[in-house]
Amino acid sequence: MILEAIVDDQVFSLNVPESLLSQASEFFDQLDRDMDQGWQMSRDWVAAPDQVQRGQIVADKLLTALENENEKLGMLTAGYLLARLPGLKSVELDIQGEIQNNQFSFHPAADSNTATTPPQSASSQTPPMQDTGEDPQSPNGQAAEQLKATAQDCSSAPRGLSKLNAMAQAGQDVTKVFKVGKGYRFSVFDHSAQSWQDGPLLKTQEEADRLREQVFTSRYEALQRAD
Repeated sequence: MILEAIVDDQVFSLNVPESLLSQASEFFDQLDRDMDQGWQMSRDWVAAPDQVQRGQIVADKLLTALENENEKLGMLTAGYLLARLPGLKSVELDIQGEIQNNQFSFHPAADSNTATTPPQSASSQTPPMQDTGEDPQSPNGQAAEQLKATAQDCSSAPRGLSKLNAMAQAGQDVTKVFKVGKGYRFSVFDHSAQSWQDGPLLKTQEEADRLREQVFTSRYEALQRAD
């Protein structure tokens, strides 16, 4: 069985043997038992993940397997998706690691009762990249601009990476958003100075997440450039 895993605009065709679906049934059941306890899906705690949400969670594990070139885990997680989501054709993996944004496509001949990815409410979607709202001349605005410049400067970092390797490296170079007192920030690794640069302290996690997404994308794209 073939499952297409789409990462950005790169497509991986995963050929999962039919025999694996039965041989790995205990592994699939263990994944389900783990998810029965609830799961942190990005910012949201989901107490009882439904069929599609379980698929999105396992799809995130598939992304990790592809990043690490872990063929065994890749086959097992792809097998779970094919076994639990009948008629599945492809999964589009969110490179920002937002689990709920992993999207599924099904073969036209799939049973009409097959679960499909439901439309997301505005509150559950990842906010689009946008300006942080800071005045560029304010201290926070200047810090944000400096952080973006640091993300784009990869002169002392690995260059010309593939999309998957660039995504993995960017994930190491840009921390997750963390809370500091009553504010939120994240850090970016400055390869030239070989040190971490803290981002501006923002009032809300949403503001910090938006800025982090911009910075992550800048670093991800810079790592792919050969010059």
